[in-house]
Amino acid sequence: MKPPPFEYFAPTSVDEALAHLTKYGYDAKPLAGGQSLIPMMNFRLAQPSVLVDLNNISELAYIRPGESGGVSLGAMIRHKTVGSDSLIVDRFPLVHEAIKNIGTPQIRTRGTFGGSLSHADPSAELVTISVVLNGQFRLLSQQGERWVHANEFFTGSFSSILEPDELLVEIKLPVLPEHSGWSLQEVARRHNDFALMGVAATVELDGDGSCKQARMVFMSAGDRPMESLQAEEILKGQKPSLELFQAVSEKASTSDIDPGGDIHASKEFRVHLAKVLSQRALQEAFNRAREN
Repeated sequence: MKPPPFEYFAPTSVDEALAHLTKYGYDAKPLAGGQSLIPMMNFRLAQPSVLVDLNNISELAYIRPGESGGVSLGAMIRHKTVGSDSLIVDRFPLVHEAIKNIGTPQIRTRGTFGGSLSHADPSAELVTISVVLNGQFRLLSQQGERWVHANEFFTGSFSSILEPDELLVEIKLPVLPEHSGWSLQEVARRHNDFALMGVAATVELDGDGSCKQARMVFMSAGDRPMESLQAEEILKGQKPSLELFQAVSEKASTSDIDPGGDIHASKEFRVHLAKVLSQRALQEAFNRAREN
């Protein structure tokens, strides 16, 4: 199938792009990498009458060191560039690991960091990673800018707080504290497919090796990235052990997520995967934290 007719604009500045979005409102869609939007248009699942192509706006493609060891990424930076950047490899290995699981090399060459987040697919790695790392997003419109935390940005399946006249222009990620560890675990039918279930975890240890802080966020486990708040509370102040990981995994998989069933996996199978993967993630994250 082919998309219905649409009007096309290719602005060369953020101001020009925002002017188009303000003028056309809900009839317009920004085009970033196009790896999700174009197939949806071909199947007529999305039918914008106006496309605002962001690919000529070079000011949105950057990776810069941020405050206190963090990083700032322009929304139009490509997955491939992020995955090979030395700053990301050295300071944000969780992001580097996630990039390798996104689609094929062709998709990573075209897809963009901000485009993936704006698409708000609850099965997407970067959506989950942005929450577990406590990222912040800069949203811009002709009315001004606002910063929002990643866990406030996603409101439902393929839905976010972005207004029709707004663009996600920048993502800030803070670096993990010392004595921290991380893990990304997921299961897919084929390599680079969307995950049937996945979890990203970070832990920070205190001086005696107990858990000072922990975060666990699941993908493909609900209509948005699902943070396991109850499981995180169980971990605080505890020393790692197999019994602790089993208890936390049980709580996370039965109380904090709400996966659906489809032709690829039943709800029961996804719950089982969540339990297994969260235990693996905690073991790996705590091991890395001890090494650090």
